Order: sequence, then structure tokens, then C-alpha cells
Amino acid sequence: MRWQRWNRRAKTWLWIIVLAGVVASLPLGLSRMQMEQSANTVEFVFDYIDLLEVSEQQSNPRQYLEDKLDLLKDAGIGTMSVYESTLRELQRSGRLVYYNERDAALLQGKLADERVNHSYILFSGAEEAEKIGPLIRDGLDRYGVSYADWSFGGRQGLVVQEPLAALNLKTFDFDPMTLEELTEAGFHILPRFSDRVVPYDSERTDAQLVRLKEYGATRVLFDGEKAKGASDQGELKSLDSFGELLKHHGIGLTVIENLKKPQQGINKLAYLSQYNVVRLYSLSPEESLEISSTVLKERFLLAAKDRNIRMFFLNTMLQSSTDSGRLNDSVDKLALAMGGEDGAISLLEKEGFPNGVAESFQFDKPSWEKPLRALSVLGAVALIALLISAFIPHTAIPLFLLGLAGSAGLYVLNSSLLEQALALGAAVSAPTLALIWVLNRIYARTIGSRRMIGGEAWTVGGAGHPSLAQESRTTWVFPEVSAPRRLAMALGWFVGATLITLSAVPIVFGLLNNITYSLVLEQFRGVSALHFGPLVLVAIYVFLYEDSEGNGVLKRGLALLKQPITLLWVLGIAIVGAIGFYYLSRTGNNGQVPPLELLIRGWLESAFGVRPRFKEFMLGHPPLLLGLFLAIRYRAAWVLMIVGAMGQLTMVSTFTHIHTPLYISIIRTLLGLGAGLIFGLIAIGLWTVAEGAFRKWVMPRFQQKSA
Repeated sequence: MRWQRWNRRAKTWLWIIVLAGVVASLPLGLSRMQMEQSANTVEFVFDYIDLLEVSEQQSNPRQYLEDKLDLLKDAGIGTMSVYESTLRELQRSGRLVYYNERDAALLQGKLADERVNHSYILFSGAEEAEKIGPLIRDGLDRYGVSYADWSFGGRQGLVVQEPLAALNLKTFDFDPMTLEELTEAGFHILPRFSDRVVPYDSERTDAQLVRLKEYGATRVLFDGEKAKGASDQGELKSLDSFGELLKHHGIGLTVIENLKKPQQGINKLAYLSQYNVVRLYSLSPEESLEISSTVLKERFLLAAKDRNIRMFFLNTMLQSSTDSGRLNDSVDKLALAMGGEDGAISLLEKEGFPNGVAESFQFDKPSWEKPLRALSVLGAVALIALLISAFIPHTAIPLFLLGLAGSAGLYVLNSSLLEQALALGAAVSAPTLALIWVLNRIYARTIGSRRMIGGEAWTVGGAGHPSLAQESRTTWVFPEVSAPRRLAMALGWFVGATLITLSAVPIVFGLLNNITYSLVLEQFRGVSALHFGPLVLVAIYVFLYEDSEGNGVLKRGLALLKQPITLLWVLGIAIVGAIGFYYLSRTGNNGQVPPLELLIRGWLESAFGVRPRFKEFMLGHPPLLLGLFLAIRYRAAWVLMIVGAMGQLTMVSTFTHIHTPLYISIIRTLLGLGAGLIFGLIAIGLWTVAEGAFRKWVMPRFQQKSA
């Protein structure tokens, strides 16, 4: 008895610790909001190599390229992305032409020498020979390929002792002539490095960055699956070297949004560059041909406002049309969608995102942050201990102590893993505890109630469960309470449950208050666990822990297992499984959204500026509010509270998207609560009307027939 008394007191202290964690996390949230407002400039980038590829198929490639560059510049696209050179790209740019052994012989009016298979390069003019020649020679020296001077028709060139197919695979330095032309045309430069130039050479890389800095480059973007230096990190510590060079030259990184797999080495470089990072959204070539101007503007605005994207990358491609007999590209379409008073660039500027050169978010870690985050850790451990002790009574004290010891050990091993584990635990615990609190309030309200049904006295237990040995009876009605009283109680319980759920929110964003989560270099783990955990735990509590006969959990579970499986059970399980599958498909960034919901989303976005979550205000809060209203009268209504857990957990889930500005998440949650309350009250009103009609017109007929 003394141990039980200590545990009851311990629960009170654990809730005090949770409250302390909530209060301590609030300054961390304010610090994050200041960081999120430190960089609002957005940058629009076009892929220059796409323009080259499209221009190659035009009747006048050079004129096409110049015209499209002017068009894009006038539309407001101020940056061009350039790649490390290849022979093919240099030929597309008009810097040189190349031949295999047979074509070179044909060019010279000779027979090809069948004993060799060399490659031949002719520079387009004296300027190209002066500026591109050293670039080619330097690259060939790096690869260890032999070459010699060659000329034809008064033009300088090289003969390379390697087949053309192999030579086309070589990667050379950035084309200086392209850099000059684009800079003179007023474009900012975004260089795209690859990790194909191996082994890594620190001196060459330093010289590259110096030249790019002269052309105004402020950050780099990587091409392929690896960041520059990733392949040689183990042997040459190339990532460490490249990161230090980037930091030394003040050049930042660009991270591509929604890649299936992060580029290898990007996290290491981000750390070494002190997180001088900007996130980029890429519009694919295929999308550029198909997307409408309206959808493009909405998508870019949503990315900037809701996902802290500060750089947009535009691509194009050729599309052949047999109907029109023409080759089409999307350059004109993109320029029209981006420019003008109604274009995407103007729209973003009106929303507070001016067009320019993107900058990284400014952040710092003040000395007071560590003790506050420590309190967030304590709050998370307390929430988890409270949840487990709700299912395993009288264990609050050892669970909390065990949680502290485990957290200390995990902090030593991997502090990031500790943050994510505790954030997930707190996110699951709070909405589950909120619904358990509500269930206990209802249980206390209905325990020991009696109701006359059909002239007989029926005793209804605390949860309204009939004894399994008792005579079967389908009608279980709780005491009569007036509708206004039930509505007031339902609203009070809803507010109380919501406050308990929201206690996890500051703790979650306090634990994950790190620039790495805002930049999506690290992410909240356990999305599926968060979206199903509270639902499953609340269902277990309803069916196994709330029992009027005082049966234990094991006895209650065995009794349920002994129930005969009917067709109705099978049908119910199938329906629940289908709903669960659909619910899972909706979680995460790749979730499928029905067309009707997309329409509703668009209207909400245009009406409120911030879109509340559909799962909250339609599928979560209304069933919970209706279930609370009905729970005092109908035991079956408790199922609605299991469904209603969806709205509670989604509120916490909203704040696990750390890349979304904190103020957006707050507004989204408040809108969801408001809309959910409205729809919940409408559902209660409809039920009340339907119930009144049933009692007035339908029930008397049944009573007459039974009589």
C-alpha cells in the first residue's frame, strides 16, 4: 500500500516535470522562429545544359540560346547552373569539334589507320584554343592520357591516344568562356560539382573555387549521388579538405529536396561549412512540360512558405509532337509562368520572399540552450513513464529512473538518436494519455449506474461492459443527462484532452531544436509509429482496461478471444484493415491524396493562407467530440474516441515537420481545432435531430409491435 501511495504521488510529480519541460522548451521555440525569419530571399536557377541540349536541335543554335537567355533574364530568373565540362558539352557550346579515327581520316582525305583508334579535337578558333586548350590538357594529364598537338585547316587541336567513347566519359574543369558569357549577361552562377574527378586533388579544387569565386559564385550544388570528395574520404580525407576549402572561401552548399537518398557526404560537408546550406526544390524536365502556370505558382509558394525552400531549380527538355510535326520545349512556358505581374516571382515577392541570391539561415547556440534542452529531455522521459504506468500500474518511479539512466547512456553513444527516440516517445505518449484521461473521466461518471429497461433493473458497470457470463442484451444505456449538460461536458473533456496532447508539442520541438532538422539533413523518425501508436494503445485501453466486473487484463483478453467469430466480425476487421491501409498510405511525403481532398486543400489554402490538416478537422476532431457527447449514454460511442485519437496525434505530428516554420504549424493547428469544433458541433446537432426523430416516430412503432 505504501508503494502504491508513493507511485500515485510520483505521477503528480511526473506531470510537474512535464510542465517544467514544456515551459523550458518555449524559449527554444522562439529562438527557432527567429532563425526561420533570418533569410527570406529566394533564388531561381535554370539548368544551362538543358538549354544547350535543346539549342542543338534548332536551325540556328547560337541565336536560339541568346534569345532564350534574354527571355529568362527578363522573366526574373537570375541564376544559371553550370556543370563541369565534357567534350560533348564543349562541342554543344561551340568551343570545339571532335572526331574518331575514321572521321578524322575522312576529314583529311586519307585512309584511316586500322592499327590505332585515337581521338581528334579541333578548337573553333584562336580564343577557344587559348582558353579551352589548357582545360583539356590539364584534364588529360590528370587522367594520365597521352596526347599531342594537331592542326587542320589553320585551326589548332589535339590528337588524343584514347578511343572517343572513352574520352567522352572524362570530366574536365568548368568552361571559362561559358562562365564569362553568363556573367556578362547578368546571371549569377551556380556551379555543379561531381565526384567523378578522382583522385581528389586539394590544390586543383582550391584553384577551382578561387576562379568560381571571381565569377561571383556563392554556393555549390552537386551532380550525381555523391558530393565532391565522398569517394576518397576514407583514404584522402577529401570531404574534410573540401569542407575546409568551402568554409575558407565563404562558399555554401545547396541541398536538393525530396531525393530518394541523400547525396553521399552532404551531411559531413554541411557540418564543416557551419551549415551554410540552402534547400532547393527541383522542377523536373517532364513536369516543366506538363505543369500548368497556376499549379506551378501554388507549388512554389507552398515550398517557400511551408517548407523553407529558398532556391528553385528549373529544367527543360525537347518533346517531339507527331501531331504538329514540331519539337517543343518548355522555356517559353516557364518564362511566362515565372515573369510578369501575375507570375510566380511576383507572387512570392508579395508574400514576403524577394527575388535575389539565396542566403542560409542564421543561427547560434546560446549558453542557456543546453539546460533548457535537458529539461525537455526530462519532460519527455516523464511523459513516456506516465504512459507505460497507465498500462502497468505502480511502476511510475522505476520507469522514470530507468528512463533517465537509459537516456544518459544513449546520449553518450548518439545524442541525435536520443533526441529522435525521446521526441517519438513524447509524441506518442501525450495524445494517448489525453484519451486515457478522457476515458477515466467517463468511467468515473458512469460507474455503478442503474437504469430501468423494459421494467427490469439493470446495473451498468463503470464502462458499461456487460459481464461475459451475463445474459446477452444489446441495449446498454447510461443515465439520462440533458443534452446541454452533455455538450458542456464533452467540450470540457475535449479541451482537457487537447491541452494534454499539446503538452508534447514544445517538448518535441525543444528536443529537435537543431539546424540539421530545419535543413532536413536529419529527420524525425517513426512517422508510422506516431500515426498508429496512439490509435492502437487507446483501443487496447478501451477493450482490455476498462472493465466493470473488475476482471484483470489477461482474463479480459482471454474472454474476448473466446468470443465466437461471426461474419460481422470478419466484415468489421476487413473494413478496419482497409481504413488502416488508406490511413498509412496518407502518412509521409509520398502519401496519396484523393482529388476531392485536393480541391478542399486548394480552397483552404486560398481562403486562410495556411491549410489545416484534413485528418484533424474532418477525420479526427469531429468523431472525438461526437463520441464524448454520446459516451455518457452509449457504450458503443467509445469507438468514436478511438477514431478521434487521429486528430489528437495529428496535432503533434504537425510539429514534427521541423522544416515547416513554427508559426505556420501553430496557425495550422489552431485552424484545425476551430474547424474540427465546428464540424463536431454540426455532427452533434445532426445526431440530436436524428435521435429525437427516432424516439418520436420510430421507437413507438416498435413498442406497439412488441406489445
